[in-house]
This record gives sequence, structure tokens and C-alpha cells, in this order.
Amino acid sequence: MPDYSSVTEAPGVRVTPEAASMLYTRYAFAVGFCHGKEVLEVGCGCGMGLGYLGQNARRLVGGDFTESLLRRARSHYGGRVLLVRLDAQALPFRNESFDIVILFEAIYYLPRPKDFLTECKRILRPDGVLLICLPNREWEGFNPSPWSTQYFSARELQALLSNCSFAVDLLGAFRTYPRTLQQKISAAARKTAVRLRVIPKTMRGKEFLKRLFYGQLAELTEEIEEGMAPAQPLIPLSPNGPTPEFKILYALARPRSPRSAILKPGSQSTAIST
Repeated sequence: MPDYSSVTEAPGVRVTPEAASMLYTRYAFAVGFCHGKEVLEVGCGCGMGLGYLGQNARRLVGGDFTESLLRRARSHYGGRVLLVRLDAQALPFRNESFDIVILFEAIYYLPRPKDFLTECKRILRPDGVLLICLPNREWEGFNPSPWSTQYFSARELQALLSNCSFAVDLLGAFRTYPRTLQQKISAAARKTAVRLRVIPKTMRGKEFLKRLFYGQLAELTEEIEEGMAPAQPLIPLSPNGPTPEFKILYALARPRSPRSAILKPGSQSTAIST
């Protein structure tokens, strides 16, 4: 079984300013949906975003497949947040349990993403929202993570969600602008390293290359803090063509059709009551 802890952002890991901005942008986007809502973050890892999301949420649950990551989250949060070990493709919650489901930087690890989306439709309330974020595989500097199963372009992500009866708004972030000479050299070096498969697989292992190519790094803390990094704007996208100019894709998805066909009749007695 893959050890996802080695590829998960965690407190103490040193990242580039852009990576810190990407992390903060994700949760700054999500927190706006959480006020007074019942929220589930799937793939919460060490829970760095949970405290931030929980500021205004009515109820918050964090879940992850990797027990070592959950132990670290429990050690930090104590009883502040309910943390559950789970399989994203068979969620242990009752029908219509949540208003918001979040899956950031994890859908590409799922062998059966359609099963996850079916489960989201089951546990989301009729006016619920699913938030997804992932790297754009069409970006020229794209580097797949170890143990990933499938990445998506904007068009593919739109099709996946639409085929699972979600209405979708796609957004792009971290647009690539004309670069300085130093940035072009760093990008070329990164592209060569990706092609030659010499980029380290672990978060810790990548720190040396990041310092070499990008300079000073920032150390991640136990919890995301307000204003810890610049939050970048999210730009609406059309799924009708390639979008290589954006490094990151977001999907804001809402159930589009009645879910009666996918509700699990027996789940009320067997699922976790949170």
C-alpha cells in the first residue's frame, strides 16, 4: 500500500513561496463556502487546513486514508475536529450528511474517481457543493506525483463531473506569464528533470532542488493562518479547449439531478453519525 505521508505537505516541510501561496489559495477559496455549514474534507492529510476551515463552519470532519497523517492531526487538534480514517471511494457517512465536501490535491490518487463522485452525491445535501483542486496536466511544467493514477485536463475534469451528474464551474489559478531569464532557466531545468525522472519522490527530497532553483523556502506551520501567503485570483475557464497557461485547476460542482437512485438504503444504520 502506498505511503502517502511521503508526498503530503506537512508542518515543518519547506516549500517555495509559490507553493505556500498555492496552499493558502486553496483554503482561502474554500473557507468562503463554509460559514454555518457542515463540512467534510476528504484527504485532509495532517489537517493543516482544518483549523482555518473550522473558524466559521457549523461542523467540520476531516478524513484521510493514511493513519500516520491522521495521528499527527489528532495530536495537534485533540478533540477540536473529528478525524476519521476513510476510503474516499466508500465514504462512511449517512446520506445527505454534509453541505460541503472538499478534495484538494488528491483526486489523482484515486483508482476509481467516479466512485468518489457517486459517494459525494450521496452524502451531499440537495444544495451541497463539492470543491476539487488539482494540478493542470496540460501545463508545460507538470510533474506527476508518485502513486498517482490519473490526472485531468480542464476538459476531462468537466466531462468526469458532468457524467456523474454534477453541474460544474471550472476555474484556473496561477497563470503563467512571460518570464524573466532566471525563471526561464529554472523552468527549463525543471522540465529536463521531469523528463529524465530525476526529481525526488518525497516532499523532503524535493527541498534541495527547490533551494537550488528557487532560492529561499518557507516552512509550513501546523495550521494555515490568515494571510500567511498571497491568495491568487481564480479565473473562470471554458472546458472547450486546452488551458496550458494555468498551473492549477479548480472545480466547483453541484449535484444536478435527484439522488434517490444512488442513496444507500441501509446506510442510515451502518454509517458514521457525525
